[in-house]
Amino acid sequence: MIYLAQGGRVGLRYLSMADAAEVVALNRESRELHAPWLPGDPVTTPEAFEAYMSRFDGPSHEGFVICRRDTGRIAGRVNVNNIIRGTHQSATIGYSAYASTAGRGYMTEGLRLLVLFAFGELGLHRLEANIQPGNTSSLHLIERVGFQREGFSPHFQLINGAWRDHERWAITAEMV
Repeated sequence: MIYLAQGGRVGLRYLSMADAAEVVALNRESRELHAPWLPGDPVTTPEAFEAYMSRFDGPSHEGFVICRRDTGRIAGRVNVNNIIRGTHQSATIGYSAYASTAGRGYMTEGLRLLVLFAFGELGLHRLEANIQPGNTSSLHLIERVGFQREGFSPHFQLINGAWRDHERWAITAEMV
């Protein structure tokens, strides 16, 4: 398997149409894990996966998977969203672990690889993550990766029919 970046246990690569069956199965098994935190319907059909992949057709979104190097299986996913070029060179990230691999450190290692790739190959200077205050696993993860809490955004994103508060965390190239 060819990775964009790799660590001791995981590799980072672009998401592809060949990942459809595996991602659909992982999302199905992880519905309860993701339900309180992610907006919209989970990608649980091949048609939904194809629609999801279309968001990466333009220059403002990139989709990646974090794979276990020992098996090649997907351990998590991360999107670089709302890429702004010019004087900002910034983006937001969205990510999720899967029920079968959560809590094993794969996402920590994978997000560290993503940060280095984003600041290197993608030429970005700043990444931001917005996380609901109750999502303590995600808050601990993003802090382990080196992001710093910048603030609180009330009623930030519509999730499950309600506008949810989020904490705003960020990292810049100088912080790595």
